[in-house]
Amino acid sequence: MKMFIDPPAIYLHRDAVDFRKSIDGLVAIVEQELAHDAYTGALFVFCNKAKNKLKLLYWDKTGFALWYKRLEKQRFKWPSKVDRQAYSLTEQQLSWLLSGFDVIGHQSLNYQSLA
Repeated sequence: MKMFIDPPAIYLHRDAVDFRKSIDGLVAIVEQELAHDAYTGALFVFCNKAKNKLKLLYWDKTGFALWYKRLEKQRFKWPSKVDRQAYSLTEQQLSWLLSGFDVIGHQSLNYQSLA
């Protein structure tokens, strides 16, 4: 996913979220459950119980933006049996997640010259 923002951090919220929640409800989760400041510009990713919908929330210095994605026939690969409440993702991992890949436990490849 090529975004028009460059978030300083991307966080995935592990637990399913009631998708009737909108911006204010998701900001409350960010600040109370994740103990993060929602006004930093970081991107927060939430999933519904069926794991076929995502919401992405971030502050863009003028207000909150909320993105929504729904899969028609598949489910997002989402961590469920792990200890942490939130995960830090790279932009590449977010792109993989939005494309349907399992991103937890996988790191992007880094190449370097042998010379």
